[in-house]
Amino acid sequence: MNEAETRAELIDPALREAGWGVVADSRVRRETICPGRIEGAGRRGTAEIADYVLTFRNHKLAVIEAKARDKGVTEGMAQAKAYAAKLQARFAYSTNGVGVYRADMETGKEGPVERYPTPDELWAEVFKTPNEWRDRFAAVPFEERGGTWQTRYYQHNAIENALEAIAAGKQRILLTLATGTGKTAIAFQIAWALFQSRWNLSREPTRRPRILFLADRNILADQAYNAFSAFAEDALARIKPDEIRKKGRVPKNASVFFTIFQTFMSGTDKDGNPQPYFGEYSPDFFDFIVIDECHRGGANDESNWRDILNYFAPAVQLGLTATPKRRDNVDTYAYFGDPVYTYSLKEGINDGFLTPFKVKQIATTLDDYL
Repeated sequence: MNEAETRAELIDPALREAGWGVVADSRVRRETICPGRIEGAGRRGTAEIADYVLTFRNHKLAVIEAKARDKGVTEGMAQAKAYAAKLQARFAYSTNGVGVYRADMETGKEGPVERYPTPDELWAEVFKTPNEWRDRFAAVPFEERGGTWQTRYYQHNAIENALEAIAAGKQRILLTLATGTGKTAIAFQIAWALFQSRWNLSREPTRRPRILFLADRNILADQAYNAFSAFAEDALARIKPDEIRKKGRVPKNASVFFTIFQTFMSGTDKDGNPQPYFGEYSPDFFDFIVIDECHRGGANDESNWRDILNYFAPAVQLGLTATPKRRDNVDTYAYFGDPVYTYSLKEGINDGFLTPFKVKQIATTLDDYL
């Protein structure tokens, strides 16, 4: 019996018997984790594909690697562990259809098991401490635009870790992901889960949250506004100086607001004295604030932008950055704390989501013409 036959005749029925793909909100599927490093000339490295990923309530809980019936039961364990580590799955399984071997990625305990756990049993093992907001977030499916957009594994990890931090009551959260890996899409999915679950600062699901997306360039704020298009049009508000001057007030009748630091810092009173526009909102107006490219000064103690963050101190603040911790951005890391998830440029290139590059030094004669 080859691997395909083993899967169809032994493994698939055993998973269905345990409730996977049968119990509501449970899924079992073959998953392409990453497409493989781009090598040039239309070639790629080997793609990483997990035989089975067990997902329950939007959480990837386990990876299963299948081998042919005549192979050893632990034949696929090294591969299963590698994939589970990438997917942040708690358990790795290896099977030949006859026996099942399991490893706990958190405790290191491993050994043979008699059967696959049910979705509820596996959930209870992974999340031993109940959390009402974790459950509410898990009940909100990702918004995948009718199936036209799929969340990459590292995006899923970042979203899940940020929501777990919010559910745990963390006030300052940092995500560090390389440029080009879709940080705005991650921010959208987090905001979507908060909005649909009716999370807010009271921690009571009595109203939908007010969310602010704060950038340092208009092009980034505009891109984010467009990326959040799954929200109803009347739920979105773009805060612009000319609109404020025209209407004589800042917009407040929306759920998700987009602006740049410079707009919020501008504004004058009736006598022409500086009076930043952000002061027209109460300090607790926003429940959740996303600070895009936060390493550019938003968390720097010497920056005026820090006044905005301090003013809206009650809000849960999520910083997005592409820059790992180094000497010139220690203020950012001191303010937000260690990242709840990091995806580096090297990882993106090795996975095949980013294109490799070479740095080439070029001497110019430009100075001769100045």
